[in-house]
Amino acid sequence: MSHGMSTIDVEDIGKAFDRRLMGRLLVYLKPYRTWVAISIILMFVGSLIQLAGPTIAQMAIDRFIDPQSAEGLSISERLNGMNLMALLLLGTVIGGFLFQYLQLYLMNLTGQKVMYDLRTDFYSHLLRLPLSYYDRSSVGWILTRLTNDVEALNNMFTSGVVAIFGDLFMLAGIIGFMFYQDARLATVVVLILPVLLIGTLWFRTRARDAYREVRSKLGRLNSFMQENLMGIRVIQIFTREKSSYQRFREINQQHLNAHLKTIFYYALFFPGVGFIGALALAVLIWFGGGWVIDGAITFGVLYAFILYVQRFYRPVRDLAEKYNVMQSAMAASERIFKLMDEPATIISPEEPRSAEVFQGRIEFRNVWFRYDGELTRERTIDDPGFEPDEARPERSTDWILKDVSFTVEPGQTVAIVGATGAGKTTITSLLNRFYDIQKGRILIDGIDIREMDLERLRAMVGVVQQDVFLFSGTIAENIHMGEETITEEDVERAARHVNADPFIRRLPGGYGAEVVERGATLSTGQRQLLAFARSLAFDPAVLVLDEATSSIDTDTEVLIQDALEKLMKDRSTIVIAHRLSTIQKADRIIVLHKGEIRESGTHQELLAMRGIYHCLYLLQYQSQEGRNGDPSGETEFSCGPEV
Repeated sequence: MSHGMSTIDVEDIGKAFDRRLMGRLLVYLKPYRTWVAISIILMFVGSLIQLAGPTIAQMAIDRFIDPQSAEGLSISERLNGMNLMALLLLGTVIGGFLFQYLQLYLMNLTGQKVMYDLRTDFYSHLLRLPLSYYDRSSVGWILTRLTNDVEALNNMFTSGVVAIFGDLFMLAGIIGFMFYQDARLATVVVLILPVLLIGTLWFRTRARDAYREVRSKLGRLNSFMQENLMGIRVIQIFTREKSSYQRFREINQQHLNAHLKTIFYYALFFPGVGFIGALALAVLIWFGGGWVIDGAITFGVLYAFILYVQRFYRPVRDLAEKYNVMQSAMAASERIFKLMDEPATIISPEEPRSAEVFQGRIEFRNVWFRYDGELTRERTIDDPGFEPDEARPERSTDWILKDVSFTVEPGQTVAIVGATGAGKTTITSLLNRFYDIQKGRILIDGIDIREMDLERLRAMVGVVQQDVFLFSGTIAENIHMGEETITEEDVERAARHVNADPFIRRLPGGYGAEVVERGATLSTGQRQLLAFARSLAFDPAVLVLDEATSSIDTDTEVLIQDALEKLMKDRSTIVIAHRLSTIQKADRIIVLHKGEIRESGTHQELLAMRGIYHCLYLLQYQSQEGRNGDPSGETEFSCGPEV
């Protein structure tokens, strides 16, 4: 089992600011620019109110508390002045609280709105991406982008960009007020800044590396959990619980160790800032106290400086933390936009074509296809100098389908058989245009499916797969799939048509019975019957049965045989089957072998050819009857190395 994509292991934290990425993020912020502007104004006003507090305290001390400065004022005048200063100080506290509350509320509201819009666009883009993207991408990795990375952007909007400007404004304001009060004492305080700057740079570097490792381990942890929980049945079947648990402990321990590194640096840096702040305070009192004694400055000025120094180091600590927030957000936005820039290669044409009257004629015309075609377009059959695979045997395994041509006439049932890996299911995927072919054409009623509206095409082609996927919700919801035009009567009619109604009504709640994730509480046969009902409810013009009866027991198969006949009536139908007994009545059977059509005909015609189909039939008959032979009485046969 794999344990995550290599992409996760090389994730980087990146720069703290990237103009290109920030420009794309601001597009999402644009609808809420009024809120942001108000928030910035509130932040500046709130900061100014908070900065006024120490100066008001200085005025109170120097004018009304210090006996020498207050000489000449009566007791009542001094008390009235003190009351006024106290009210002003209380006003700064209340005002600072209110402005900060409104600013934080607006920014968090803005952040949540932006995240809502971003998640919506992100998920909408995921729905449009071709299956080829999911073939090469880990679901756990994608979920990490949708959850953790989007949350990192939320942190940037709520406590990142605007808050950084607020902290810088606060620092500049404190330094400005201190120099306004006394330039000499302010210089003493500023001389401590280089030590603080060196400590901040050291912390930023160490924290960046540690946080990069945390992100990498988190992505690996998410990917491992997603993969193993999806495969929990296999783990329990092969009793791999202990090994899976041990592997999880190892990955979880790596994630813990990475987090402990960040905790170490944070635990070292913030007390370090506090120590530097205490050192600056001690130096301030040493020099300032002497100057107060000498009469060079007043005690009120010294007290105001003490308050400013205490407030100075809080935004410094916040800036160091917000730097990491910005780094994480820039890296997260880069990964998110990289995924959102992934092209939706399977799209509808600008001017789609459609037949005036649908007939249901399907034609595969000289189709070549391989799954890595989009990544290696320069090596396709369209290129100059292309040679057939027969002339280049080293590439014979590249192509899943090679020059495949066949036709399904309106209302006809065509079965496709072959060994595993022959390309049978690929044909159904191509018919729905989940992938685009590299060479040839696929036509419905003479129109290339690449020229048709994608939504209309997929609504036209109904597919019933072997591995039925059921969503969390009710039985009825899993049949109508949220399609508003399908009524409750349509759902029940479809279920009755495929003989699913009896078992549904036996469930607690009937059609309103809750379905757990992936329909784990339903049998394989019941899930298959629901898939038939789902397909019938949508009334597709073309029906594809991809191993749809291979996992159904004999009793259930009897129940759906008459339903299948009704379902396939007047519909062009393609049946993919391993069990040859289910396709003997097909109008035509195509034998696919190593991506090529080797035989074609009815059941009896193919048996008479005594080729691949004949061998497959004999092998299955022997497996079912437990003897070497076939209905004609043969007791020995040889299929050769091809089968």
